Amino acid sequence: MRRARIFSGSSHDGLTESICERLGTSVAKCRLRKFANGETSVEIGCSVRDQDVFIVQSGSENVNDSIIELLILISACKGGSANKITAVMPYFPYSKQSKKKSHRGAITARMVSNLLHVAGVDHVITVDLHASQMQGFFKNPVDNLYAEPLLARWIRYNIPDWRSCVVVSKNPGGTKRVTQLADVLKLNFALITTDRRRVQLGWMSSRMQSHRQSPAESENGEEKEEEEDVANDTVVYVNGVNGVNGITNELNGLGIETTANGLSDSMASSMVLPPHPQDDFDDEYTDDQAQSVTYGRLVQGHIVDDDYPSPSMSATADMDPMIASIQSLHSLRPSDEALGGTIDAHDSDDEEDVSDPVAGTERMITLVGDVADKTVLLLDDMIDRSSSWIAAAEHCKKRANAKRVICLATHGVFGGDCLKEMQDCPFIDQIVVTNSFPIDSSKLLGGKTDGLVASGAGTRGKLTVIDLSMLLGEAIRRNHNGESVSALFQNFMD
Repeated sequence: MRRARIFSGSSHDGLTESICERLGTSVAKCRLRKFANGETSVEIGCSVRDQDVFIVQSGSENVNDSIIELLILISACKGGSANKITAVMPYFPYSKQSKKKSHRGAITARMVSNLLHVAGVDHVITVDLHASQMQGFFKNPVDNLYAEPLLARWIRYNIPDWRSCVVVSKNPGGTKRVTQLADVLKLNFALITTDRRRVQLGWMSSRMQSHRQSPAESENGEEKEEEEDVANDTVVYVNGVNGVNGITNELNGLGIETTANGLSDSMASSMVLPPHPQDDFDDEYTDDQAQSVTYGRLVQGHIVDDDYPSPSMSATADMDPMIASIQSLHSLRPSDEALGGTIDAHDSDDEEDVSDPVAGTERMITLVGDVADKTVLLLDDMIDRSSSWIAAAEHCKKRANAKRVICLATHGVFGGDCLKEMQDCPFIDQIVVTNSFPIDSSKLLGGKTDGLVASGAGTRGKLTVIDLSMLLGEAIRRNHNGESVSALFQNFMD
């Protein structure tokens, strides 16, 4: 490309080299180093005057150093009279912090976009932002590319029975992403949700049950005799509010018996009606959709049998009643997340609770959809922690009788021992990510090494890495030549 320079940050050298190889150019010279006190130094080794500059710098494990390095590179090119500066960020750092999760929290992703603007960036190219609304954070144009065409192409060419697969979302927040891929491949989709509500304490349940008893049960200790004749007579209980005499006379005129029960004025009048004929369901009635709902008990991140003892009872047996009451009320408190109350505020990645207010609780995991004897494509935008992926895969195989489980995501962040835990999990058959995020070589476990290149793409063990260099290279070429990038949002690989 003429009058264009492509610089590489230190976060993902291999991806930048692969992009330049596809574009028929070389990586522009620059020197990146650190002083003894940890400060970052950047020296541009070529002229950028009136050039279109593209700086490839993705988020990495050293995320703060990557951001500062990118900002300094942008500022240096701006000072060198560059014509246009484009930041190519396959994985946008701090994208998980795109909303306030507490009343005194920060929207860190917006702050990073402001820093890019202040440094002098003119354009941003990224892949699969955690929340598409993040494009509104930027004061400059943003091309939010999709890895969906690459994932769809990989599925078509590498899964023999892909037409019978089911695309599954492991949380409610990823439903839109799952339905888009399912529509492209013309496949069915399913949804997994995890109920985080705490199990009611035994002593609280008994007290709440006593409040729900009818007046006749609470006073006489036995059921009301009127219920035996409810099919023959209709009884209306009317509280003593103003104007009740007129209502009573009208009901008596219709042949309906009324009785004043002496309830308080704040209580609503209640009516006991005879059972509706349509409410008498046949015991043999079955609903195919209801049969496709699979439940499971989740204890310490794993599926347990129905007869497994509940840890909540043993954890609260010796607990002080007052403390247990406070913790139970705390668990029922509305979440600090989604302060605006929008539906998009559901967790769509691995943002599961690290700790529970009540120790030793269990969760209920529910799968809505039929995956029996089918290959499950478990999809999300990133893989950061393994717990939710392992729980979803285990539920699909143990409870829903799925044949295979393949985990797919755009960004393979793999924090901590996430990759090792997923590789060791017997319920996960394959892991597929792109090379938007650099994967440390120490995390790549044993197994075959099929086609590994400098960009990190290839297969190793259960892990398969899809190369993004073609998608990003084409986006850079089209931006430099002033061409439309609309074709990159479609399944252009086919």
